[in-house]
Amino acid sequence: MERKFGNFTFIETDIEGVYIVEPTVYGDSRGFFVETYQEEQFRKGGIDVTFVQDNQSMSVKGVLRGLHFQKQYPQSKLVRCVRGEVYDVAVDLRPGSKTYGKHVGVVLSAANKRQLFIPKNFAHGFLVLSDEAEFVYKVDDFYHPNDEGGVAWNDPDLGIGWPITPDMTICLSDKDKKNPCLKDLQKNR
Repeated sequence: MERKFGNFTFIETDIEGVYIVEPTVYGDSRGFFVETYQEEQFRKGGIDVTFVQDNQSMSVKGVLRGLHFQKQYPQSKLVRCVRGEVYDVAVDLRPGSKTYGKHVGVVLSAANKRQLFIPKNFAHGFLVLSDEAEFVYKVDDFYHPNDEGGVAWNDPDLGIGWPITPDMTICLSDKDKKNPCLKDLQKNR
């Protein structure tokens, strides 16, 4: 289902609370203008959070960041790609959720200007599809370095269809190479 409020279209995904947000782009021969966030319109669209921090990263093709989450201080995120293209994934880790362990994956790019809203208690990650990508996200709680958690990006039980091409070498951080599968994470909770 889609709902439009002001300059934004909010598209519900198969997982409750996760939205694709499409902003209205105003363009002409000079370039374009786009509003990327407006509190009142987001509230009407079903996203009622107060963001407290903005983050930005740059990565090269094949970098896979994730799947990350915060344990005791979960964060809602509004994510977008402002240069290049990524495949962005959110995995439901909400206890008792009927979609626990399910995921949403969407291409976010500078060209499509789509955003993904990810509520609290989701693991999040992305794969860079272009030569380089700059990724920007808002969060509704501060980052707590000792509160990090992770799930293996290639967990077979998650079944994420990462769009890995033959010319791509997956590059993970040392920390992400050690992330457990979801079933092992559940055992340790």
